[in-house]
Amino acid sequence: MKKKIGLSAVVLMASLLTASISSSAETTSSRPVSAGIFVEKVKNLKSDFINGVDISSIVSLEQSGVKFYSNSGKKQDIMKTLRQSGVNYVRVRVWNNPYDTKGNGYGGGNSDLKKAIEIGKRATANGMKVLVDFHYSDFWADPAKQQVPKAWKSLNFEKKKQALYSYTKKSLKTLIDQGVNVGMVQIGNETNGAFVGEKDWTKISSLFNEGSRAVRSFNQHILVALHFTNPETEGRYRNIALMLKENKVDYDVFASSYYPFWHGTLSNLTAVLKDVANISGKKVMVAETSYAYTASDGDGHENTAPKKSGQTLSYPITVQGQAHSVRDVIQAVSDVGTPGIGVFYWEPAWLPVGKPSDLKQNKMKWEKYGSGWASSYAKEYDPEDAGKWFGGSAVDNQALFDFSGHPLSSLNVFKYVRTGAVAPLKIDEIKEVSVSINEGEDLVLPSSIVAIYNDGTQKNVAVNWDQQMVQQALKGGAGQYEITGTVQGGTIAKMMLDIHPRNLVANSSFESEDRTKWNITYDPGTLPHTDFQWKTSDAKTGNYSLHFYSDQRVGFNVEQTITNVECGYYDLSMFLQGGNPGVSEMYLYAIVDGKEYKVMTEVNGWLNWSNPKLSHIPVANGKITIGARIKADAGAWGTLDDFELYKEK
Repeated sequence: MKKKIGLSAVVLMASLLTASISSSAETTSSRPVSAGIFVEKVKNLKSDFINGVDISSIVSLEQSGVKFYSNSGKKQDIMKTLRQSGVNYVRVRVWNNPYDTKGNGYGGGNSDLKKAIEIGKRATANGMKVLVDFHYSDFWADPAKQQVPKAWKSLNFEKKKQALYSYTKKSLKTLIDQGVNVGMVQIGNETNGAFVGEKDWTKISSLFNEGSRAVRSFNQHILVALHFTNPETEGRYRNIALMLKENKVDYDVFASSYYPFWHGTLSNLTAVLKDVANISGKKVMVAETSYAYTASDGDGHENTAPKKSGQTLSYPITVQGQAHSVRDVIQAVSDVGTPGIGVFYWEPAWLPVGKPSDLKQNKMKWEKYGSGWASSYAKEYDPEDAGKWFGGSAVDNQALFDFSGHPLSSLNVFKYVRTGAVAPLKIDEIKEVSVSINEGEDLVLPSSIVAIYNDGTQKNVAVNWDQQMVQQALKGGAGQYEITGTVQGGTIAKMMLDIHPRNLVANSSFESEDRTKWNITYDPGTLPHTDFQWKTSDAKTGNYSLHFYSDQRVGFNVEQTITNVECGYYDLSMFLQGGNPGVSEMYLYAIVDGKEYKVMTEVNGWLNWSNPKLSHIPVANGKITIGARIKADAGAWGTLDDFELYKEK
């Protein structure tokens, strides 16, 4: 006959297991352990620092057939693997009702209370505490979306407050009655300027307090967290902290998202969290962070990072780079001091449900089990985002497991931050280089390239480029080419070679002293007011540019006639910067067979370069005159540089 174990006994056992593991961690040798990665020991890390992960999609993933393994390669419950890797807290999101009227899930793990209970019980059984992240929405809540749950849409504000209080208290009671060791409750998700459909901070604060009141009325020892994002925006967190204080919001933890490719520097993160702690007297933490270990896509659904532009990629896109990133975020929060309590990694197990080549089957699983970020069914609730872009995991390349479910070395960063870890020194990444030349110019290849080692150091290393690829590129003419090379040890290097079409403009950026090809004429009644100025700061490239200024008025043309031009179509461009134009007329022009082609332009201040362009200029008789017309009021100034005339391919 099986005996039932009471809730208090379950929580007690979990607490004893946590204490045992924490004690073990504290007595670990201070010497770095030998491992597959380098991890610098985090200075002054508290023994109770939260090393957390958000694995809210795990049940849907497992239902879709995703399997997880131990460090030794055996199938194992992911919760056990996480605990063995130093994780001590699990975060799980809760949506009120992420289903349509027919019971079809919206995706994103179909993260309802039932899923949270299952995940929470498994985490508790493995000695980890649970952070419950109530979005108070039926689907994703973030700064751009704070939609009211379907069931609350008709409620006035007072009724909404009552609903939020009751829902929080009832959900929390259910979780704890089921044996979940809840250590923290998050009231809302990334609530920068809205919450449950409200945008007025007085109302937002009132709703925060209803959630907090529900937690306090149930258990005074559970921490209450509020969650915001964009710490890189100057003054944002300070203003929010002051607003919360002014509105007497009851909470314990000010939580921030911090994704290094979007959210500024780590020093800034530490500074703004310190500022918040000083203003509010509250604890602070990072509720979400992650970093890519590969640029590959695992399931056929585009990833959010890395991108070629618009993102700061301060670490190599490798397992080691990922480990450095996580370690440094932990250090940044630890550097806040006593108020800094922890870091959560966001969705480290959101793996592909199938290969990109199995996209059709993947889509079926995303729809059936909700294991993609959104299903097509979500369009009824979120038509502008999920309704258009539904699909799989956009973060499978930011997981702490490989695409087949085996732990990456970076997963162990959570325990290595307490001891440090060392590995054999090797190159982790070779920085890609870019070289640009004009067609017909001599190509000078870089003889060395920057190598980043797995301990984070950098140095220049000799590189041997594939000469066959180089010659093929030069023979191919204008275009972009990827050239590979090798460095010592056989590591592959990459160079992007950009060969521009041959520029037909002689002395196009005025660098040569022979400027006889250029003809400058001034308007009647004006004295010469241009010069070929040697001033690097005013040139687009090189040292020289054509400078103009007059305290009377500006009016001149600068042009060049080019002969022996092949028949075809041509593109013309230049760069222009300056100021104080007053009433002006400025344009780039080309004259062919007496016909003028032109495009208007203007100056917008120092180094705000305008780049007017003319395309598809027909040349049939072998001759073209190109130039610029500049007319402006007294006091106008500026520079022209880099005239380019290319034949279209």
